[in-house]
Amino acid sequence: MKFLKAANKLYRDGRRGFFWKKDYDFGTCNLVEPGSVSPECSVPEHITKPDYYYVRNSASDCTGKPEIKTTEQIHRMRESCKLAANILKKTCSMVEVGITTDDIDAFVHNEVIKANAYPSPLRYMGFPKSVCTSVNNVACHGIPDDRKLLDGDIINIDITVFYQGYHGDCSRTVNVGNVDKRGRYLVDSTEGSLNESILCCGPGQPLCVIGKSIEKYAKRKDLTVMPAFLGHGIGSFFHGPPDIFHFDNNYPGVMRPGMTFTIEPILTLGGQDAAILEDDWTAVSVDNARSAQFEHTVLITDNGCEVLTVPD
Repeated sequence: MKFLKAANKLYRDGRRGFFWKKDYDFGTCNLVEPGSVSPECSVPEHITKPDYYYVRNSASDCTGKPEIKTTEQIHRMRESCKLAANILKKTCSMVEVGITTDDIDAFVHNEVIKANAYPSPLRYMGFPKSVCTSVNNVACHGIPDDRKLLDGDIINIDITVFYQGYHGDCSRTVNVGNVDKRGRYLVDSTEGSLNESILCCGPGQPLCVIGKSIEKYAKRKDLTVMPAFLGHGIGSFFHGPPDIFHFDNNYPGVMRPGMTFTIEPILTLGGQDAAILEDDWTAVSVDNARSAQFEHTVLITDNGCEVLTVPD
């Protein structure tokens, strides 16, 4: 997921109408403080690695026009996305009270390596781990550490794999133990916003209909979109054009057959603002409200839209 530093200004400039609510019901949850981070997991020599593995703090080139993929490129995207989705499904099933997010990182890393793939987050712009784990008031890009999951937590697990030269990207938010009513409502509603936005996708559709759909859905559910975090084009590159805004906007761009991109809204029980912690990655809600996120990679086809990150 891309983080847009100027998001609040773009949110004001690009959306229609005004922020609609002032009072929030956060429910009850445990606030998350960063723990101790273990060293990165090693990657065997035989695994094909993206360029940024060798150049610390490097990133994808996000400029230019959206890539229109060939039949062969689409085939490889389907394979990488299917692998990411299947690993995410396995990982979500292991979530329980008492395990650490570092345990999740180790599991994901081993599953990716077993599949002869590379865990895309590792070393991307200096990220130190193989998966993002974002708990409760952490909106996204949480770094796995030694904190144990507690009863009532919600956790987003964001998995991307680099397989046969292409990245596949997806995430889910999972309930841990007995989550309160507001937390369950948030998780279910966020997944609903993603599913509804996908229904808007197809050839010739403006890219902005995605954000319009998500914000309309969030408003109906009395939740807030966190606008600082974007979906993105994906393929042989981790992040590229087009930018996918998750709030109501009128930015240009049209969906074309052969385009692949992620849709990954973050909805929160509180306000829209987020802050980045000193680790330069962990994004938290300013008001300590919980947020949830769901993500799919989609392909625009001649006749509609195909969700690539559906597990077996």
